[in-house]
This record gives sequence, structure tokens and C-alpha cells, in this order.
Amino acid sequence: MSREYPRYPLVGVGSIVIKDGKILLIRRGAEPNRGKWSIPGGMVEPGEDPDYAALRELREETGIIGKVIGLFGIYQYLERDSEGRIKYHFLLLDYLVEPIGGTPKASSDAIELRFIGLREALNLDLTDTAKQLLMDLLASGPRPCGGGLIKLTH
Repeated sequence: MSREYPRYPLVGVGSIVIKDGKILLIRRGAEPNRGKWSIPGGMVEPGEDPDYAALRELREETGIIGKVIGLFGIYQYLERDSEGRIKYHFLLLDYLVEPIGGTPKASSDAIELRFIGLREALNLDLTDTAKQLLMDLLASGPRPCGGGLIKLTH
């Protein structure tokens, strides 16, 4: 199924990597939101566990090898075209990930990457979901949701 004008929401994943108090962000090289900053991530492939997908996408986009700590939250991205039709609709499962190896280097769908302070990152040209994620991290700290209430934002 196409990512544009999907028949139903698509499932994506993201990796929240925090090292020395700084979060890893990538500048997106593909639509939607090409050129904006976000966490590394992508689509879950058929038959793939979402936590594995988050680690795969992290390695493909950044060269970093990670270990999943837990699910931080679920976010929603919804974009309509000028006629009001749904152009993109993603449910995004964002995982806290501990970096355990690899050499950081932008590749695949990432134009650029950097580790940046959470508050400082809010000054970048962020995707809407990345901005909400950063505000949630600042409010609650980087802790897995632990099976509690998961907030859908859009």
C-alpha cells in the first residue's frame, strides 16, 4: 500500500536515543516533512516486531546499534491535502533505545544527524510529532510508559 492516501493508518516506529543528556535527531530526507528534524525511524515491515523495526531503522539511518529499553509513547501523524483528503496517516510507536555500538553517520533517509540538548532541540525546524515528543520528554523524563495510559497526539 502507498504511504500517500492510504486506506488505513500505517504503523511506524521511532528510536529515542539519549546520550550524555542529548537526544539524537536526524534531518529527514524523504516526505512527509523532508528537511525537518525528527528522531530516526520508519515503517514496520510485514511480520516484523515493532521494537526490532525501531532498531533496524536506527541502524539504517544513523549507523548506531541499539538495545530497546521500552516503549515511551504512541503518536499520530495526520496530514490532509488542499481538498481535505487524508494524504498521510501514521501511528508512530516511539521506543527508548540505549546506544551500544556503531559509528554515528547519516545515511539512508537521513540527510544529517546530531546529538542536541532537549531544550535546544525545540529551536530546530521539527516535525510536529518530534516537537510533541520533546515536550513530553521534558515533562516526564525518558521513562518507558510501563503499560500505563498511552497518549495519542496529533
